[in-house]
Amino acid sequence: MHESKNTDPSKTARDPVCGMTVDKETALKAKIGDRTYYFCSQSCLDVYTQPERELKAMKRRVTLTLIGVLATLGLRVITLFGIVGAVMYLQIAGGLQVYGLALFLVSTPIIWIAGFSIYKGAYFSLKNRKINMDVLVTVGVLSGWLYGAITTFFPEVAFSAGAVEFGYLEVAVAILAFVLLGKYIEELIRRKSAASIRKLLELQPTTAIVIRDGKEVQVAAEELQLDDIIIVKPGEKIPTDGIVISGYSSVDEKLLTGESIPVEKNVGSEVIGATINKTGVFKFKATKVGEDTALSQIIHLVEEAQSSSAPVQKFADKVVEKFVPIVFAVAAISFTVLTLTMGVQFAFFALLSVLLVACPCAMGIATPTAVLAGVGKGAEYGVLLRSGEYVEKARKLTTVVFDKTGTLTKGDPSVTDIKTYNDFTEKEVLMFAGSAEKSSEHPLAEAIVEAAEKSRTELVAAEAFEALPGRGVKCMVQGRWVFLGNRKLMAEQGIVVSEIENDMAKLEGEGKTAMILAVDGKAAGIVAAMDTLKDNAVEAIEHLKSLKLEVAMLTGDNERTAKAIANQLGIDKVISNVLPWEKEQVIKKLQGEGKVVAMVGDGINDAPALATADIGIAIGSGTDIAKETGGIVLIKDDLRDVALAIELSKKTMRKINTNLFWAFAYNTVMIPIAAAGLLGVNGPMFAAAAMAISSLTVVGNSALLKFAKFERFNAKKRGTQ
Repeated sequence: MHESKNTDPSKTARDPVCGMTVDKETALKAKIGDRTYYFCSQSCLDVYTQPERELKAMKRRVTLTLIGVLATLGLRVITLFGIVGAVMYLQIAGGLQVYGLALFLVSTPIIWIAGFSIYKGAYFSLKNRKINMDVLVTVGVLSGWLYGAITTFFPEVAFSAGAVEFGYLEVAVAILAFVLLGKYIEELIRRKSAASIRKLLELQPTTAIVIRDGKEVQVAAEELQLDDIIIVKPGEKIPTDGIVISGYSSVDEKLLTGESIPVEKNVGSEVIGATINKTGVFKFKATKVGEDTALSQIIHLVEEAQSSSAPVQKFADKVVEKFVPIVFAVAAISFTVLTLTMGVQFAFFALLSVLLVACPCAMGIATPTAVLAGVGKGAEYGVLLRSGEYVEKARKLTTVVFDKTGTLTKGDPSVTDIKTYNDFTEKEVLMFAGSAEKSSEHPLAEAIVEAAEKSRTELVAAEAFEALPGRGVKCMVQGRWVFLGNRKLMAEQGIVVSEIENDMAKLEGEGKTAMILAVDGKAAGIVAAMDTLKDNAVEAIEHLKSLKLEVAMLTGDNERTAKAIANQLGIDKVISNVLPWEKEQVIKKLQGEGKVVAMVGDGINDAPALATADIGIAIGSGTDIAKETGGIVLIKDDLRDVALAIELSKKTMRKINTNLFWAFAYNTVMIPIAAAGLLGVNGPMFAAAAMAISSLTVVGNSALLKFAKFERFNAKKRGTQ
């Protein structure tokens, strides 16, 4: 299907797999959740909706060709052994040998069945007046097969001119195996792109409880309308965006906003679809539905960023588009000239030599083999490289941007400070605060209880417990009234806290959440908590700075909290108060300034920025969405591996460039030699051998990555714990 020329954006859409712009009227469609996707071809539709089926089919084709390679080699080995070998060379009729017939029967089904998808792709490419890699592979493989068939059944045609016996059928199978393996690796990469969108779609709630005609009714989420009144109970996902009109609760927005502490919601508060209601029941009015919601915006941004990327693998296809016509022209000229000067038979050998030597086997595997070697090397250290697309710009990298919550920090608050007043001890403060919060599931409460348990403070059951929305809690512990909360709660209870105000201000200035504990009307202490830094975070930032890279922090948190964390890490550039759908705009702005940007993140809210960045680096402990979207995944939760990933990317990219150089150099040298007839009647043999050698050179060069060293970061010592 051709790319649509319709410029009306309402009538066109972008294929989420290949990125092609298509006409909505003629494109293939698939409805997933409340969104409709448009595809340029059945292949792209299958990749998106049934990725496993297509991947399994490709895997079967690769396996079949590899079995073919082993089988043909096995037949060749058999000919070397005594009586059995002699039998293989017995002639059946007219010069046809047992060995030749067996080889033909083994290789032919493999070549035609496993390679059919490539031949079909070549046919449709030519039908659409385009030339791609499939065309040249088809010509190379079928030329080898055709000449192999001729030498098998009509050996006198080939050998009467002085040609020597050579295994062209084995070569044809080997070419196909190499190319299909490269395509399979690319398909693995392609599938990941679609998987990230599907995982985002899975976040969307499927149903909602709506008040209609005064009754509570359950409806499908895609049927929600603007101004619908929706009820959300504890533990449920919020089905769409809106504004709370009654009730009170706290909502976990961590996956979308990065905020580690649940956000309190009361009348007038905004709520975001796909976030999780933690405690109370509330009603809200839908203000955005369908594709206008925050989650849909994130999905759209990820789609746009992924489809607009330009992987290095496509470089070979761009060259092939111009290369193939030149090869055909050279082959035609060679055949014509040599027919007039040396005869048709000699010219035919030269023609086959050109077509075989031009087969882009080495080009097709140049990137996949290097990436595969990089992935293997990275796995030793807990770093997963996805494809050449993500390592292409590593050598030009200038800026590394980190998400804060869950990336630089642990993602959950921990108690950092305990202040005591009026003769209360630290253990007593922890006992009263922990006992008051023992039954709560709020992250701050869990942090206090955890701190008490670590200090071996025995907690007791609280009586007369009451949660005070927006202020804190009150209860009775061991016969004494306990209040734990903010200044507003203390003022309501008439508790004087002026003596602790300086400590409160200092702790809050450090980005910490400070809670006041009062016992029997007196200030007993302050318990401060915050999201703490991950182990090795400071060392990781120092590593990156030593590489002369600019380091920035990007977060949805407020400026005070963000700067407090940045100061601990030694990060000078801080971008705070950024909404999830604004993060990728920040990345684009940095790129617009001429910077090559790596984004490091772990949450759903980071997905658009990870996809937009030149290099997206996802933390392995984060969400599946981030890991699917990131081009590089750190399997361990060790930020020092960011520097390691960048260095590994650079080394992998150097291998890709070296491979492409050798692949093109081989063609540049060999095609003129073959076209001039300098290879003689044995030209097809030399061409096929040279093609195989070039492929082995590429594979061998990629394999050298296995011995790369990363001593600067002491990666080997750290291992993969």
